Amino acid sequence: MAEVLSQAEIDKLLAALTSGEMDADELKEETARIRPYDFKRALRMSKEQIRSLTRINEGYARLLSSFFSARLRAFVDVKLETVEQLPYEEFVRSIPSQTLLFVFQAEPLQGRMVLEVPPNISYAMLDRVLGGQGFGKYVPSNYTEIDRLLLERLFTKSFEHFREAWTNVAQLSPRVETVEYNPQFLQLVSANETVVVSSFSVTIGDTKGFINLCIPHIALEPVIQRLSSHYFMANQQRFRKEGDSEPIRLQLLNTTVQVVVELGRASLTVKELLGIEPGDVITLDQSIHRPLRVKVDGEVKFLGIPGLVNQRMGVQIEELLRSGGKEHES
Repeated sequence: MAEVLSQAEIDKLLAALTSGEMDADELKEETARIRPYDFKRALRMSKEQIRSLTRINEGYARLLSSFFSARLRAFVDVKLETVEQLPYEEFVRSIPSQTLLFVFQAEPLQGRMVLEVPPNISYAMLDRVLGGQGFGKYVPSNYTEIDRLLLERLFTKSFEHFREAWTNVAQLSPRVETVEYNPQFLQLVSANETVVVSSFSVTIGDTKGFINLCIPHIALEPVIQRLSSHYFMANQQRFRKEGDSEPIRLQLLNTTVQVVVELGRASLTVKELLGIEPGDVITLDQSIHRPLRVKVDGEVKFLGIPGLVNQRMGVQIEELLRSGGKEHES
């Protein structure tokens, strides 16, 4: 369908032709220009949907940074670099012939997806897992059984954060199906099928590389309508259940906090402090007629009166300070 010009645009165009700023022959050449279109690189997702995937993957990258940093006991920086659509055949040609390929499913998404980890990154992570500095060099040979087991355990746990990153769109259940090491043996979809490839830059010490997440377009079809800004804004709280806060509340109730009863304070010079001997009396600023400060994790929360309870020292709470604070002067 031809583009319809507004009246203001038509007037501006006529003015440009009249003044000589634009030549009619040039205008004809521009309108007759043919734009090539590659059907093998058909863009099946809109820009808004790609932006939504970018937001999801940016959150996924932050979660992976925290996860790998904790598991490897070293700072791991994971950043999203690109999100693009391309034929599956082109993706396979772009990755090394010997690499780590985690094939997984994430219902309700359809079909299989793959997370590709290059050898230099996987060997650096393996070196950290085994107690090294994370500078392990890639040796052009097959992974050993121990290497495979350790890396599979590490990345299988990381897929829990894939589920978390997609929470606002769908409740996914990621599950690793198999692990491959040669992309030529991996056939997720047909060669010309469009896939969405998200590339993440990974930095571990001096080792840098890219991890690629490949999701076929057909896998996204069940949630494709949800990949919009309007849906994100309208469904931020949709998948939160009423009972989600109960485990957090129970965990907080069992958390141990330090309670300290402060008898009083005194200021001494270094000379006076060095001259203290057994039998000396230090005068505190606390009056015996005023309640003591009761601190919870460094903040004054109560005022109480000291006493004895079953041959032990105790304090009877007299007042609750709801505002709390680092200091409370009586």
